[in-house]
Amino acid sequence: MKKEARQQLINEIMDKCRIEKENSFILANHDTDWLGTEGIKQLSEDKLKKKAKKILNKNLEELSEAQELLYATNKYSMLLIFQAMDAAGKDGTIKHVMSGINPQGCQVFSFKKPSAEELDHNYLWRYTSKMPEFGRIGIFNRSYYEEVLVVKVNPEFLQRIVKDHKIDEAFWNTRYEDINNLEKHLTRNGTVVLKFFLNVSKQEQKNRFLERLNDPEKHWKFSESDIIERSKWELYQKAFEEAINVTATPWAPWYVIPADNKWIMRTIVSTVITETILSLQLEPPVVSDQKKKLLVDARKELEG
Repeated sequence: MKKEARQQLINEIMDKCRIEKENSFILANHDTDWLGTEGIKQLSEDKLKKKAKKILNKNLEELSEAQELLYATNKYSMLLIFQAMDAAGKDGTIKHVMSGINPQGCQVFSFKKPSAEELDHNYLWRYTSKMPEFGRIGIFNRSYYEEVLVVKVNPEFLQRIVKDHKIDEAFWNTRYEDINNLEKHLTRNGTVVLKFFLNVSKQEQKNRFLERLNDPEKHWKFSESDIIERSKWELYQKAFEEAINVTATPWAPWYVIPADNKWIMRTIVSTVITETILSLQLEPPVVSDQKKKLLVDARKELEG
């Protein structure tokens, strides 16, 4: 594929996935399977996987170079947020997409049930304390959006956390406002925020749960809570739609990624990350005259 055609395809895919305007998102309008060209749709599963892996590998090469520039210039940091229903593929996507990244320039945090110390702080504290430094990519496997997703679907979690607050629409609007303000603060101060919702279908989730149950080596991945949370599918879909609608902004856009095909999903995610870093137009740090002299002296000493 020629460079111009490839870039056009990349732009089309990113435009279809990107949500950056408040109150414009309808989850049901976003396909959980591939949403690309007719030519791609007609490929067999094996050919589709092969093509996706080829593009992914090229993306990883570019991402590795882009991340090195991000680290060297030390001007920006990047925060990648991954949210999804269970079995959508967050872990696998993070593993594959970030496989070529220098570990020094990348941090991954997975947020589980809050600790006693975390509950003694405001609800955003455990997330803000893990923000990436300049030059680094921070990855949140689940994030502060859990505070308007899982706790909204399971309000009993809030009763132990929030004291003397009425849990109504105004309460949730306040949390959305907090999140938008946090992301505006981050972006104003050099953190590029990218948010990914891995959009898996209910049928595909069922298939992946059954795969785990039928394979003894994958039993450890399955939890009794998976079935409980699956029974609340519609509530979660509504919570995701509301959260994305209210927090989709030009400075911290959401990308709704079709997740039924894992390789397509990983390829799109890697494309978005790489293209975003490249859009920063970073240049290698300029070496001062004094440093150049030191380099010349060091070369002479080594050669001598």
